[in-house]
Amino acid sequence: MTQWDIKKLQILRTLSERGTVTATAQALLMTPSAVSQQLSNLAKEVGVPLLEAHGRRVRLTDAAHLVLRHAEAVFAQLERADAELAGYVRGEAGEVRVGAFSTAVPALVVPAVQRLRAAAPGIEVRVREAEAAEAYELLSGGEVDLALSLAAHAPTPRDPKFTRVPLLADPLDVALPVGHPLAGRARLGLAELSAEPWIFGGSGPWSEITLAACEAAGFVPEQAHSAAGWTAIMAMVEAGMGIALVPRMAAVRRAGVAMCTLGPDQPRRHVVAALRRGAEDGPALARVVAALREAANGLGRA
Repeated sequence: MTQWDIKKLQILRTLSERGTVTATAQALLMTPSAVSQQLSNLAKEVGVPLLEAHGRRVRLTDAAHLVLRHAEAVFAQLERADAELAGYVRGEAGEVRVGAFSTAVPALVVPAVQRLRAAAPGIEVRVREAEAAEAYELLSGGEVDLALSLAAHAPTPRDPKFTRVPLLADPLDVALPVGHPLAGRARLGLAELSAEPWIFGGSGPWSEITLAACEAAGFVPEQAHSAAGWTAIMAMVEAGMGIALVPRMAAVRRAGVAMCTLGPDQPRRHVVAALRRGAEDGPALARVVAALREAANGLGRA
C-alpha cells in the first residue's frame, strides 16, 4: 500500500495553487530546492510522475491532479479531526480568525462579536480587514479561519477546499444630491439614471458591481469621478458632482444626500462566508457562523 505523506501532499497542493516552485517555496518558507526534492520523493512514493517540464516552468501531470483529488478528502478529514479535538479540549472556548471586507466589519462582524460576548464569552474573535482576493489567500494559507466576501469573488461551490455559506442579499440604493429632480421619488428605475454622471472606483469589486448593475439595466455608466472610499464618494454626491450606487449594508449617510430605492428589479450584492472544508464542524467556528447569520438576518429585516 502507498504511504501518503501529508507534508508532501501539502507541498503539491500549494504548487497547484501558486503555479511555480519559487512561489511555493516562498509560501511555505522553504527553499526551492527543498520543494523540488520533497516533490521528487513523493513521486517515488506514489510510483507515478507528478511534474512535467513546460518551457522553463513545470506543471502538474494528470496523475498529480488525481492524487490531489483524493488528497483534498484527506485534508478535509484532518480539518474535521482538528475541529473535534478542539471541541473536546476547549468546549465552547477558542479563537476564531475572521477576514472580512470593509463594509462587512461594522455591519456583520461587530454585531456577531457582540452576540458572542453574551452567549459564548470563551470564544475570542480576531478580525482582519481584507479585500476579497486577499481574504481567500489568507483562508487558503491558514492565516484566517473564515473569510467574508462577495459571492462574485468567492470560491465556487464546487471548490473542494472550501465550504461556502450564503449570508445576505444586500440591496443597492442610489445616492443623489438632495436638490436632484428625481431625489423625491419613492422608487426609481436604474435606466432613468443612464444620462447621469457616475462616481465609482477605477477597478475592484465595487467598480465591477456598478458596471454590471448598469449594464443589466441597459446602459454603460459615464464615469465622471473615480473614488473607492464611501466618505469621498458621498462628499462628491453631496456637492452635486455625480451619483453613485451604495450598498445598504454600508449605512453611509450625509445631510445633503438623498438615498433612493431602486426598482422593480433592484440590484443586490450577495455576501457569503467561506471556510476550509471540514473546519465547519468546530464548535467555536460554528458559533461564529451562527452569529454572523443572526446579524445578517437582523440586517435584512432592518
